[in-house]
Amino acid sequence: MAGLQEYIEGIARAAKAASLSLRTLSADSKNAALESIGRNIESARGAISEANGRDLAEGRKAGLSKPMLDRLALTDKGIDDLVVSLKEIAAFEDPVGEIIGLRRPSGFLLQKVRVPIGVIGFIYESRPNVTVDAAALCLKSGNAVILRGGSEAMQSNKVLVEAIRKGITAAGIDGAAVQFIDRKEREAIDALVRQTGLVDLVIPRGGEALIRRVVEGATVPVIKHYKGVCHLYVDETADLAMAAEVVANSKVQRPATCNALETLLVHESVAAEFLPLAREKMPGVELRGDEKTRAILRGAAAATEDDWCAEYLDMILAVKVVSSLEDAVAHIEKYGSRHTDGIISRDSANIERFVGLVDSAVVTVNASTRLNDGALFGLGAEIGISTDKLHARGPMGLRELTSYKWILRGSGDLRR
Repeated sequence: MAGLQEYIEGIARAAKAASLSLRTLSADSKNAALESIGRNIESARGAISEANGRDLAEGRKAGLSKPMLDRLALTDKGIDDLVVSLKEIAAFEDPVGEIIGLRRPSGFLLQKVRVPIGVIGFIYESRPNVTVDAAALCLKSGNAVILRGGSEAMQSNKVLVEAIRKGITAAGIDGAAVQFIDRKEREAIDALVRQTGLVDLVIPRGGEALIRRVVEGATVPVIKHYKGVCHLYVDETADLAMAAEVVANSKVQRPATCNALETLLVHESVAAEFLPLAREKMPGVELRGDEKTRAILRGAAAATEDDWCAEYLDMILAVKVVSSLEDAVAHIEKYGSRHTDGIISRDSANIERFVGLVDSAVVTVNASTRLNDGALFGLGAEIGISTDKLHARGPMGLRELTSYKWILRGSGDLRR
């Protein structure tokens, strides 16, 4: 364990040293690095595909579920998307140095200026595409990053990080700005989140067990990409045909993502008509319902207390019939994870009441929960979806990876 501790501390020190030069790096230099990374990923396409194939083969042997294998896979289109994402991030305005406040309290000039956070520890599972997105977002926002991906994607991530570092170095930037932990021991996570003074922020993105491990062991600040127990409430005034489409898209389009629907709430006055319609749109989805749901949907399994707070990340959906909008909100308040929750309704008063009462990072109205995504929100990409309330909430893009400082400019000003 001593060797592991020294290894993690060495990585953190290298990242901290590299972060100093990033603070004043020009937007042109950062954009050139992102373009260089894109070229290197294109050149390494064959090696990336081969490494990902090995990860997938090992994942199948280990018995990973189909949705998890889907998250792990990096197809040719997926590699194309990485290159496009890098170009999009490069095209975004550099947030560093932006003056976000300007005052003259007593003759002197006071500026509130956006600055990098410093060194970000990013801990995540599966999805090797996230390796590139995280590195690119941190670089563009002037931060060094320490990447700790899941063991299931280790070979894919190694090749991707190599391509990233080559791109950064070719652009004249210290390659140590992107660090990668290639040790599989879980104790590596514990060591990383205790690098007080070297790591400025940790962002964990993965399952509930991972998040809890990080939060309970961290001595540095943590922004939680907590589990996504996402709800949709079908109101008594909903367009039921549209609602069935929205529910189906939310659940089955990519069930292994954090913004996929996990619990469906349906007003009792439309449940008998709506639930069979919804089931028809979701073949292959296992439904687990309360007593009222099972009276309508023969064959649905009985939901347990654990089902109401479960993040399945699979083709399973919990369903409950509720008596009112307030009943739906109370259920979300008790069991939700403050990630993404929505209403399907044609009543503007009900919509505004739901939006006002539901305390989630993203609240949807007549729309799929799957739309909670940094790229779709115009952020270029995201490093995660924060379910915290402090500093950042919802999809985290470039601006969410910055802080600010005050700069006071005077000409011999004194306090009297």
